[in-house]
Amino acid sequence: MAAVHVIDHPLVQHKLTLLRDEQTGPKEFRELLEEISMLITYEATRDFPVEEVPVRTPLEETRGRSLSGKKVAVVPILRAGLGMVGGILRLVPAAKVGHVGIYRDPESLRPVEYYCKLPTDIADRDVIVCDPMLATGGSVVEAVRYVKNRGGRSIRVMALIAAPEGLRHLERHHPDVEVYLAAVDDRLDEHGYIRPGLGDAGDRLYGTR
Repeated sequence: MAAVHVIDHPLVQHKLTLLRDEQTGPKEFRELLEEISMLITYEATRDFPVEEVPVRTPLEETRGRSLSGKKVAVVPILRAGLGMVGGILRLVPAAKVGHVGIYRDPESLRPVEYYCKLPTDIADRDVIVCDPMLATGGSVVEAVRYVKNRGGRSIRVMALIAAPEGLRHLERHHPDVEVYLAAVDDRLDEHGYIRPGLGDAGDRLYGTR
């Protein structure tokens, strides 16, 4: 899929391996998730436009480059997506943050919305929708739909791990959206979990079951 970018940088892959480890506790899990999110953001923003601007150094005036495109909005899917926001904001501190609350029904595996709050100027921003796990793809498809319904047009998705089934589902519904990942895993199991995956990202972030 041309719109899927897997970030194979050694630091990303090293930290992802630590994140997968069942012995990694919530504190370290949160730190690793934020670090990987920051590294993926570096690649996900590579095509942001820049313009030349004058700048005076302590020695003389010269020309530098500054971001010239739209401003950014970060939209995490609750609750696990919140763990990625800190890493993104470390690189894009002026971004506005919206929230989309979606859970997956354990029986039907279909997404159920319970909350949506987006910046009022979402149409004027480059939007990063984030969720650590892109499993069935249902939640991400719905989150992108909410953003589009409120005027968003420049949208990209950031996740850590995706299943092929989820990527195909996202491509069918939103072929215009590019996806940035640390890994594409083998498959979904009968419960809709990514295999080998890393378990439930929300539970591991917050120490719940």
